[in-house]
Amino acid sequence: MPELPAQVRRIVLIGLMGAGKTTVGQLLAARLGWTFVDLDQRIEEKSGRTVPQIFAESGEEAFRRYERQLTAELASAERIVLAPGGGWPMFDENVAAISSNTAFIWLQVSAEEAVQRLRGGPERPLLAGNDPVERARALHNARSERYAEIGHAVGTEKRAPADVASEIMSILGSRVQTQESATFRDNG
Repeated sequence: MPELPAQVRRIVLIGLMGAGKTTVGQLLAARLGWTFVDLDQRIEEKSGRTVPQIFAESGEEAFRRYERQLTAELASAERIVLAPGGGWPMFDENVAAISSNTAFIWLQVSAEEAVQRLRGGPERPLLAGNDPVERARALHNARSERYAEIGHAVGTEKRAPADVASEIMSILGSRVQTQESATFRDNG
């Protein structure tokens, strides 16, 4: 298991699409008094297109360029909870750009559960085709080793997002500075 920094200034949630990065990230940010950043949402704002449109019109490489660019822009940001796409940690430059004082948390989910959670939601280009579960299994198999290498694993199946957020808070403990502790120090 990777070592946590002595002082956590940002949290990056990694894992398959459908793992709960956005939901848990919003809860964590609210508890900490930090800013939540959904990287795919930022990419859509910057490009003026949805992620599926970027994939369809310009390809995955264009999407990955947006990821790298926005990651570089966020590298010095502190007190953020970042939820990137599932493929983001597969690129060393993304992880290296933002790794200083960062806690990487791997939200674990099976391929089957991930696909079930995503049903009825927005289109996911990497799950397109006749068998989205098989595509999710392939992504899971291709990415799990990397997720384990850089992230502290937290299971999400059959758990409420608030419970997952609480476990992450416990893992981080005193390494993370909440809004309240920052205010207390400023006044103390």
